[in-house]
Amino acid sequence: MIDTVYSPALAKARLAAEDKAKSSPYTRAVLYAVLVAASFIMLYPLLWMISSSFKPENEIFSTTSLIPETFSLDAYRRGWNGLSVSFGKMFFNSLVISVLVVVGNLMSCSMAAYAFTRLRFKGRGFWFALMLGTMMMPQHAVLIPQYMMFLKLGWVNTILPLVVPKFLAIDAFFIFLMVQFFRGIPRELDEAAIMDGAGPLRIFLKVMLPLSTPVLATAAVFSFIWTWDDFFAPLIYLNDIENYTAQLGLRTFVDATAQSDWGALLAMSTLTVLPIFVLFILFQRLLIEGIATTGMKR
Repeated sequence: MIDTVYSPALAKARLAAEDKAKSSPYTRAVLYAVLVAASFIMLYPLLWMISSSFKPENEIFSTTSLIPETFSLDAYRRGWNGLSVSFGKMFFNSLVISVLVVVGNLMSCSMAAYAFTRLRFKGRGFWFALMLGTMMMPQHAVLIPQYMMFLKLGWVNTILPLVVPKFLAIDAFFIFLMVQFFRGIPRELDEAAIMDGAGPLRIFLKVMLPLSTPVLATAAVFSFIWTWDDFFAPLIYLNDIENYTAQLGLRTFVDATAQSDWGALLAMSTLTVLPIFVLFILFQRLLIEGIATTGMKR
């Protein structure tokens, strides 16, 4: 009967008991053990890939151990120079395309988001809804028309189909992300800039962009990762091996009709993961801040 009656003292006692249970050393030890075990299970494929890249070919699938019995760098030498074109060239192609895509997305999507957030123009709501609607359209639905258009422009087998559209604000996700962030920036800053004689372009460059570092960093990191990992678009538009990206280069190590070089594949896969890992470590704080503050009033 007492439990059914609200009592501040009883509620406080229950919270204290729960906190004590959560803070118990045994409880924390069990929780940490479970988290470590789950983390190891998730990371095991990555650790196995890195470990196997240092193993001779005959040891890769003969054991699940993460410690190589024979340490060798031969797979890295075969992978880097084993193709008709150095894997470094493909690595460089991926880097160029990814950097250009990041620049294009940041420039075009930030301007589009600023227009939807701050500028008044006819049909703004309709165009914004139409832009959001493109997020639900699968890429494969427009693949053939896009390919025919780029073919007539003579862009096939170049990086132009992969880069130029990004300068035209085609990624609705990043536009929406920046719109939500821009809405959290007080309009009083715009009004103060207008009183100082600033126009829309100056407000965008001097007020909005400096305050939008977290969301710009978030868009840059996601743009780089998605472009770097993209296999489908380069497969469609790039034909010559000299223009291959790193992802297409990895595919050349596997041949269904002949012997596959698994050691070289794992070695180059390890190198391909490094840029993404380094990028995430460098921009981790801004990435988390950009995601956490998007859509929140500050």
